[in-house]
This record gives sequence, structure tokens and C-alpha cells, in this order.
Amino acid sequence: MSVTRPTTGCTEATTGWARTGSRRARLRAVALGGTLLAAAALALPAACPAAAQPYDPEAPSATSTVSLPQMLSQLQSLYLRTESATESYNQAKQLADQQRKKAETIDRQLADQKVEVAASRAEIGLMARQMYQDGGVSPYLSMLTGETPQDFFGRKHVIDRAAGRQRAVLGDLTDGEARLTDLNTQAQHALDLAQRAQDAQAKKKTQVESDLHQVEATLAGLTGAQLSELQTLEQRGDNQAQQDFLDSKALGDHPGLRAPSKAGDRAIGFAFQQLGKPYQWGAQGPASFDCSGLTSQAWDHAGRTIPRTSQQQWALLPHVPLDLLRPGDLVIYFSGATHVALYIGDGMVIQAPRPGSVVKVSPIAANPILGAVRPDLGQMPVQHYTPRTVPARAEAPTPIGLTPPPPSKH
Repeated sequence: MSVTRPTTGCTEATTGWARTGSRRARLRAVALGGTLLAAAALALPAACPAAAQPYDPEAPSATSTVSLPQMLSQLQSLYLRTESATESYNQAKQLADQQRKKAETIDRQLADQKVEVAASRAEIGLMARQMYQDGGVSPYLSMLTGETPQDFFGRKHVIDRAAGRQRAVLGDLTDGEARLTDLNTQAQHALDLAQRAQDAQAKKKTQVESDLHQVEATLAGLTGAQLSELQTLEQRGDNQAQQDFLDSKALGDHPGLRAPSKAGDRAIGFAFQQLGKPYQWGAQGPASFDCSGLTSQAWDHAGRTIPRTSQQQWALLPHVPLDLLRPGDLVIYFSGATHVALYIGDGMVIQAPRPGSVVKVSPIAANPILGAVRPDLGQMPVQHYTPRTVPARAEAPTPIGLTPPPPSKH
């Protein structure tokens, strides 16, 4: 879902797959007819009631006129805000989960440490009682009372050993109590961080729901014909952006010869299995996904754990230039790295696009590209790679709305 379309820089050339020619021909046909279609779309009266604008409780109730291109731009901005809030929610949830697990681990260490400290205290108490029962008599005084030197030095050796043991146990007790204090501090810090992350998560959840409510309010006053025309208008823009991208040759020379690594191929295979499953913000399978939930799970099933969110994937994974892009890489979108998709070759990606849609195959340039990352940098590509066949329904236009369509039949 794009707000602005890239014309230079973030662009890509076609690959050598067998269907590339037909796709390029289809896109050129769409581009040639774009002027007439755009004129027709802009000529529509498209007068919408105030309820069709982004929800604003303080806005006047008077009717205003909004053109379909303006309406599409508003919707795209709302979808983008929703996805940005979703990724922030995911990151806050991940941090809260991590800190809660850390606190649980420290609690187990605390329990073990308390047992050790209790044992040390018990042993110190036993030694104190023994000294009391023995009267605490100095071995030197015992020698004056008539003990032989042999008895004296034998007893002194035993007492020295006992004193050494006392010092060791006392040291263990001191260290153990210090560790108890440290673990208690760590546990409280982890719980505090978890609580702050949980509060941030709740705030982002409210923001996502508010943005989705605005999308719903914006769509409420539109007719079925207007929704259909909005989708056509968006699809035309996607096709034009993709055509510009392919014509720019940004993928470099012979991109169709590139193949994924073994892990990358497994990630692609997992993504293909998810086609048609609904988008759900905050979800990472198995029944539904958001954008980074899909990519993180695809690589997890490939045997490589990567960060959960698109921002973390962009920040922490190795970057690769677009002219070296290969299947299995992740394409990151928008200046804030708020969207991500899995590249499958031929200028196409698999993505979970937005609320109301399903996991699908899309043109790589349907959103403004920020860059690309490679989770398996350094791994060799497979030999004799054959790309998977994309099911026809998997490339259907992305619906405009909040209710996911029925799962696609492949």
C-alpha cells in the first residue's frame, strides 16, 4: 500500500522466468491505457458524505466532496498508520514477553539461591552450637592442663581445619546473601521493564484499533461501485509503479539467474503454503499473519531465527543492494521500515498486505522500497533452481476494506 510511488533509486528489473514476457506485456498494456482510465476516474462526481472521510469526532457534519484519488490517498495514509502502529505493538509485546521470561528465570535462580543460603546458615548454626558445647577451649590452654604435645598438635590440626571450614561456609553465606540481593534487584528491574512494555503495548493496541476505526468510518459512506473503482485506481498505480521499476533495470544484470540458498528456498516454500490466509494485525500464524509475522515465521521454519518486526529486521539483518537481490531476501518498505515482504524472484514478493486482505503475491514496487536484507548472508545459492508456480488467484488485487475475503482456493 503506497502513499508515493518511487520513480528512481528503489526500482527493479525483470527476471528470466518464463512468464516475465507476458507480465511485462500486460503491464505495458495497462500503462498505455492509463491516461484514459485515469481521466475517467477523475471525471467521476464521487461526492461522498462526511462519514466517508477519516473519522474526526470534532469535525462538522456538513457534507463535503472528496474525489476518489483523494479518498484513495486518505485510505493509504490510514493503512500506513495502522501498520506502523502494528509493528510498534509487536515490538512492545516482544519486549514484554522477553522481560517476563527473564523475570521467571531469575525467580528460579532466586529459589535455588535461597536454598543455598539457608543451608549455609544452618551449617553456621550447627558450628556455633558445637563450639558452645565444647566450651570454646583454646588448644594452648589445653596443653597447660596436662595434654601431651602429641595430643595438643593433633587437636590443633582438627581445630584449624574446622576453623577453615567455618571461614569457607561464612564466605559462602556472605556471597550467597549478596547474590540474593542482586537477583532480587534484577528480578524487579525485569518486572518493571515488562510492565512498561506492557503499558506501551496496550497504548499501541488502542492506536491500532483507533486507526482501523477511522478506516471503517472512511469506507462507511462509499458504495460498492466506488469501492470497486478505488481498487481499480490503486491497482493501476501499482502496475505503473511496477512497470517503471522493471524498466529501470535496478536489479542489475541477469537477475533471473539468481537462486536462493537452501534455507531461503525453505522460507519461500513456507510462504507459499500461507497464500490465502487472512491478514491479522499482531498475528504470526498459523491461521493468520501480519507482514513481519509472515516473514519471521518463514525464516524460522527455514531454521534461522530472525527479529520479529520489520524495523528490527531492517536494523539488525545484513543489508544487500537491490542489484544483488535474490529469492528469499526480505524487501523493506517505507521510510520508517514499517512493512516487509519476502522476495520470490521475477520482480514479485509474497506479503501480508494490510487489514481486510490475505497473504498474496504482489509486485515488488507496489510499495515504496526502502531496501533489502538477507537473513542468510554468506550461504551459497542452490544449483539448478526451479521457481515455484504462482497460483492464479494469488495475484488478485488487494481488497479495500477491513473484512478479509474468503480464503483463496489454490
